[in-house]
Amino acid sequence: MEKFSEIQYVRPDFPKLKKELLRLTKELKKAPDYETFREKFQETEQVVIDQFDAETIVEIRNSINKADKFYDEEVKYLNKAGATLQMPMLGFYKTLVKSPFRKQFDEEFGDFLTKKIEHTLKLISVFTLADGIKESELVNQYSKDAASCVTDFRGESCNFYGLLKHMESTDRTERKEAFEAWAKLYESVSAKLDATYDRLVRLRAGMAKKLGFKNYIDYIYIKRERFDYKPEDIAAFRNAVAKIIVPFCSELFEKQRQRIGVEKLHFYDEKLVFPEGNALPIGTKDELVEKARAMYHELSPETGEYFDFMCEHELFDLETRLNKHLGGFCTFLPKGKAPFIFSNFNGTSADVDVLTHEAGHAFECYTASRHQKTMLSVSSTSEINEIHSMSMETFAYPWMESFFGDKADKYRFAHLCDTITSIPYMTAVDEFQHRVFENPKAGPMERRKFWQEIEKIYLPWRDYDGNAFLEGGGFWMQKQHIFMHPFYYVDYALAQICAHQLFLRGRKDRGLAWHDYYELCKMGGSRGYFDLLKSASLKSPFEEETIREVIDGIREVISEFEKKA
Repeated sequence: MEKFSEIQYVRPDFPKLKKELLRLTKELKKAPDYETFREKFQETEQVVIDQFDAETIVEIRNSINKADKFYDEEVKYLNKAGATLQMPMLGFYKTLVKSPFRKQFDEEFGDFLTKKIEHTLKLISVFTLADGIKESELVNQYSKDAASCVTDFRGESCNFYGLLKHMESTDRTERKEAFEAWAKLYESVSAKLDATYDRLVRLRAGMAKKLGFKNYIDYIYIKRERFDYKPEDIAAFRNAVAKIIVPFCSELFEKQRQRIGVEKLHFYDEKLVFPEGNALPIGTKDELVEKARAMYHELSPETGEYFDFMCEHELFDLETRLNKHLGGFCTFLPKGKAPFIFSNFNGTSADVDVLTHEAGHAFECYTASRHQKTMLSVSSTSEINEIHSMSMETFAYPWMESFFGDKADKYRFAHLCDTITSIPYMTAVDEFQHRVFENPKAGPMERRKFWQEIEKIYLPWRDYDGNAFLEGGGFWMQKQHIFMHPFYYVDYALAQICAHQLFLRGRKDRGLAWHDYYELCKMGGSRGYFDLLKSASLKSPFEEETIREVIDGIREVISEFEKKA
């Protein structure tokens, strides 16, 4: 495989692909024996892999520069042309699950795969093809609108990520100014974002109705492969967070208020953990990557091999730039079994978090793709996938001196606190989305009222220091998952409870914790949610007792870390 920058993008020939899928489906149906059936399945998978690889290249390059007209147009083309393959794929899937060779197929590839396919069949219809294209167009429009936002701050052109760095300054005046600029930037684009989200909500709700679902919530639970639990279980989890974790977070923020010496902790104070300043990474982007390479070689032979592969093929785009898509993510090029890490380095500790969090995702993709028999089983659901990433963050703790020098203890303390204080926000975002799709006709101002009410439950310490836009409920729209990946956010909270089980286990027996983690990575998405948890000896985060045990254990570690920091 060549370096990512050298990969030539070739537009998929969709009419040819459609003919191939139809031909292979016929041959699959007529297969005289299991060997032939298996062969046709693998041929079809290769066709899909080639198409997915091309689309992923476009996704990455479009994210790197939202102003690049070629890849912007290519995204639009692929959204429309790709829809022409949905019905042929529907026919292929139906043939697969109804085959007389299904039992043998399940024995080889696992019955969870065909279970996923059966649920997928409920989501594909000729009546929603145009809606799916429109949804992709609206999501891309949101991404462009958010990426194009820029303001001048103290003589520097800053996007949202650039301003976040200033919101960690030890100078409270600078933090407040950056916060006001950040809020103003969102307010300036809020009418566009409200309009886009209005259309997305109505479109998504309409798609669910066309497919025979009661509402979009029922639809999205199937799409997100939440087969093992229901909205009521998530609601119970949110209630447990409000009951157990929110009070602990209030304690942590009160200690922080006292530590940094402010009378009232405002939103722009929340990220300053120490009065003398937060731990900042030492080194350039390239130096940080090399430090990560050394760390992964020491962590395990498997992680060393994986990170060498990432560096050799330059499977990163890490530094923030104007017109670059916000946030960070890991995606996967199945043809080369190659993960790709995308981020926005901004000079804060979040840069190191990327080299552990997104690298955890990448390690799982790299590992599972070399252990699973089909690429369809490489990735699991997001509430499992985030265990891979969040666990890697704490597995990396012993190497933080390399990244932060004598501030390593400060980083570990601040990071561990953040893993807890972020959970209520995750559940707030989830409740907001449930509220929105329980009331799909609600307008922008009603949605802001939803957020105001929800903040009081999960973020009772939050204070916007009189900023009218945010006090009026505008904060919800800064979370891109709401636009781009609906109902993908509580997954982080569920995963964090599981990742902390591995972290606490590792403090007693690091070898055992790594063994369980590596087993989970190898399993990919080959089993259901609870079965995968069992494979790593993890307790269900839906049990209130599990949450209490985790929080009690983390409370002790935070106290220990605080003394060292």
